[in-house]
Amino acid sequence: MPKPKTADPASYEAALEELEQLVGRIESGQMPLDQLLAGYQRGAALLAFCRDRLQAVQDQVRVLDEGSLQPWTQE
Repeated sequence: MPKPKTADPASYEAALEELEQLVGRIESGQMPLDQLLAGYQRGAALLAFCRDRLQAVQDQVRVLDEGSLQPWTQE
């Protein structure tokens, strides 16, 4: 089985797709222990990436709701 990716995903959707695939492999119970640990670490990184993106969008929506439109920048 290939090693987990370590680079940031290209988008929220890519991160979510990778996370779903990773969870499926972990839940299958067919991964060796060292791969489970690496998978867990990658999953935690993907989850943090998704949470950061969602927070950025929520912040932008909050700004829009308050009536002061500002450009959204993806970090």
